[in-house]
Amino acid sequence: MLIDTHSHIYEPEFDVDRAEALTRCKESGVELLMLPAIDKLSYQRMFDLSKASDMVRPMMGLHPTSVNENASWREDLQLVEHYLQHPPQGIERFWGVGEIGLDFYWSKDFCGEQIEAFKAQIDMSLKYNLPIVVHTRDAWEQMCSVMEQYAGRGVRGIFHAFSADVECYERLKQCGDFLFGIGGVVTFKKSKLAEVVKQMNLNDLVVETDCPYLTPAPHRGQRNESSYVTFVCAKVAELQGVDYEVVASQTTANAKRIFNL
Repeated sequence: MLIDTHSHIYEPEFDVDRAEALTRCKESGVELLMLPAIDKLSYQRMFDLSKASDMVRPMMGLHPTSVNENASWREDLQLVEHYLQHPPQGIERFWGVGEIGLDFYWSKDFCGEQIEAFKAQIDMSLKYNLPIVVHTRDAWEQMCSVMEQYAGRGVRGIFHAFSADVECYERLKQCGDFLFGIGGVVTFKKSKLAEVVKQMNLNDLVVETDCPYLTPAPHRGQRNESSYVTFVCAKVAELQGVDYEVVASQTTANAKRIFNL
């Protein structure tokens, strides 16, 4: 059994065949999909799928790039907390605060705003005793600096789409109870992440797709989907030198623990 710890299967790319994609998950042994939120433009799509399928578990948060050029981002944070306190009818609860974080790839003009929004949502995770699911792009040094401010305060969660080096991995581990999401990038030829995964502890790993993005080999260039997490699991097993079943079992146990499933 596998858990895709990061799936955007509620996005429009799946409107034509979402039910079939979920069936392919079941057939591949993928039992559960964790759904990170993005922003108010897509919340309802995530809510609708969460009500319709028992295979998914929703989270709530404001994506860092949704802070950029958004004059109402502080109001959007208030909406995040409102939903954490009062889930929509038909949704029992949210299982994490995510996806949140720092992304300076597109612009460095909103670094201060992104850091403020990120910290506010970490504080929410502590208030509501939920794990965080953290997006980081072109901001690993800043990410480490922020997380070190929270060391010893009980923060827990997943660094989604981990792509940094072993030093960053070790540094972040000191900041709280953290797991590291390994996705399709690990299957790419000449992937630097592959060399890092060899040195990581399997007890620290979960597998993910980030579908419809970051499609693993051999389907690179096509739309990603949650059933493809099996290719990630197989690559991690190869790099760790263990059987597929060992990685599937351990990463599933890791995910269930961090999300309190």
